[in-house]
Amino acid sequence: MGQIHPPIQACNFHHMTHNIDHNNTFFERARLVIPGGVNSPVRAFRAVGGTPRFIQRAQGAHFWDANGRKYIDYIGSWGPMILGHGHPDVVEAVQKAVTQGFSFGAPTEREIELAEEILKHLPSMEMLRLVSSGTEAGMSAIRLARGATGRSKIIKFEGCYHGHADALLVKAGSGLATFGNPTSAGVPPEVVQHTLVLEYNNLEQLEEAFNLYGKEIACLMMEPIAGNMNFVRASVPFMQRCRELCTQHGALLVFDEVMTGFRVALGGAQEIYAKAIPGFRPDLTVLGKVIGGGMPLAAFGGPRAIMELMSPVGPVYQAGTLSGNPIATACGLATLREIVKPGFFEELSAKTRKLMDSLKKAAANEGVAFSVDSEGGMFGFFLLPRLPQNYGQVLKTEGAKFNQLFHGLLDRGVYIAPALYEAGFVSAAHSEEDIEVTIAAAQHVFKSLRPA
Repeated sequence: MGQIHPPIQACNFHHMTHNIDHNNTFFERARLVIPGGVNSPVRAFRAVGGTPRFIQRAQGAHFWDANGRKYIDYIGSWGPMILGHGHPDVVEAVQKAVTQGFSFGAPTEREIELAEEILKHLPSMEMLRLVSSGTEAGMSAIRLARGATGRSKIIKFEGCYHGHADALLVKAGSGLATFGNPTSAGVPPEVVQHTLVLEYNNLEQLEEAFNLYGKEIACLMMEPIAGNMNFVRASVPFMQRCRELCTQHGALLVFDEVMTGFRVALGGAQEIYAKAIPGFRPDLTVLGKVIGGGMPLAAFGGPRAIMELMSPVGPVYQAGTLSGNPIATACGLATLREIVKPGFFEELSAKTRKLMDSLKKAAANEGVAFSVDSEGGMFGFFLLPRLPQNYGQVLKTEGAKFNQLFHGLLDRGVYIAPALYEAGFVSAAHSEEDIEVTIAAAQHVFKSLRPA
């Protein structure tokens, strides 16, 4: 790999192109035709300041922006690119699929193959339905849970994101086990009146919610490892109690593994909890990201008895013109066939742990409060002395310090999530040199964050 350019070399490049910052030019154009200049809010750099990088191309563990600047990529399209960008076998599978047709609106054999491959590794699922996005999968799983139980209320946790369906865009209410308040304009209060928002890892609130509303709760939906408050895992006792209370009260436990599925382990986060809790299984699972390999594809699934409540065999309706798209399924299937190879997750996990341990050590050398966690190829770090257990604790991170870290790394060619609430991702394509360059860049930035 070529040496990462320090800021002065980046300036030399701008000089060669008559001092035009193409990222800035594109951003100005984009803001005239796209709200905020972006098609998903976190891309706008609003949280960290500065101009978003417009990406031209990517290969392996790197991408290049509109100025031709190269970055080590630790967002990986927010998780799907577990093999890195442009894996030759995946590219070949997609190219072949493209020549056969973009979309048919009719079933294909590859949908069956992908479903079979997914189900092979997730014992909690006997059937699944393919859709086009994690949001679509999440809202469909909730509809199915309500249809299966005949109940209306759902539980979610503050700091967990399950897509932008109206009923899920809620923040915690003011009291213990109170119903949530909308977090977005355009969501009427009556739409979220059945959504209970609890604090993650809070057993007291969990118990109270089921004591008060147990007979009305259709499902408890959770990220087993929350990736939208950076990286916060559910404690084993908390997870065990979630399972027990759902079983006791006849509610369904829905795992949102859009981020963790096939990313933290071959069997997802549920495989990790099953090792700690004998016989543990969620009732429904929502998947996305890795199963599409970078194409728009997601799924939700569970036991046959529940899944056969879906139309056309059951009364719960769901449909999608592009569901099971033949190009997306080709991409996802080729990706899964690579990650099931022996030793894949062991190597990915070791690489991710090395990055986290080295960053923690570099921060400690400069006296910077820093805590880390990782599982498989997913990681999180906090400018805090101890790992937070819920969203309220995550909020104690100093935003200004994180922004300094973000821009310091960006200036040195290392691209992490442009928001302190997002997890990061390592791919199989990240080399030892990529990791070393990242650590060296972080060492420089930690010096500037050193306490006075």
